[in-house]
Amino acid sequence: MPSPQPGHRTARTAVAALLLLSAVAYTAWVLEVVLSTGLDPVQAYISELAAEDQPLGGLFRATDLVAGLCLLAAAGTALVGGLAAGPVTGEGAGPTAGRADRSVTRRTGGARHRRRRWAVVGWSALALFGAATAADSRLPLSCTPTSDEMCAARETAGLVPATHAAHAVTSSLAVLGALTALVSLTVAARRYGWWPPVRRFGPWLLGAELLATGWSLAAIAALQAGRGTWALGAGQRLQVLLVALWLAVLAVGVARSTRRNGPDGWDGPEGRHPAEPLPERRTA
Repeated sequence: MPSPQPGHRTARTAVAALLLLSAVAYTAWVLEVVLSTGLDPVQAYISELAAEDQPLGGLFRATDLVAGLCLLAAAGTALVGGLAAGPVTGEGAGPTAGRADRSVTRRTGGARHRRRRWAVVGWSALALFGAATAADSRLPLSCTPTSDEMCAARETAGLVPATHAAHAVTSSLAVLGALTALVSLTVAARRYGWWPPVRRFGPWLLGAELLATGWSLAAIAALQAGRGTWALGAGQRLQVLLVALWLAVLAVGVARSTRRNGPDGWDGPEGRHPAEPLPERRTA
């Protein structure tokens, strides 16, 4: 079996660590359980924790920045370090990878490798998610519209800083990037036979994330229509928590591939590289 090259092993270790750190930083909002924020976690936007007029706003802006930069670094390292590529064999890198999945082919460790489309899309979307999250931290709300009536009135009248509108754009991009990454990398794990934890738990987390996202979007629409918050804060916190759990699952999958697999992340039978022939069976 071809042994993992040091460069690939280092890249996978770095990606796993960065993903885990981003998951931790992305759930910093749980500190509101023990810290007094003055906001109702069931009703308030999660972004309001980082508003400029909040006493702990600087803390939550910093953790958002750390999460975004870690995601961006993880995605970039994955794309450059070969985590979007799999071996080119007769049957591909997994049970269904032999289907038409044309992309750039290169040689790694003596084997030909191809950049897999779903993986490239997924890691690129994760980079978008990270960049948008980092931008979010630099474009905070100036006040808290769900708990401050004056702030809500100014926002309705368009008298708040432009950062409110910019924040809405970056937040939307972050959600788009996160959902695209969840879908694409979960499909990649199942299609190419990579990252067993993602293959097992990814579809369930993805389904729950889509439901939580629908809840959050419906609650935002209700709030903008003056029909209450529909527990907007709870929906957003569930949405963010599920993304963080998926990131942790992906981190575990990548870390395990570092320990057990070749440079392409193959998780085939008995950990064999797909280019390696099956061992001969001895008969009595």
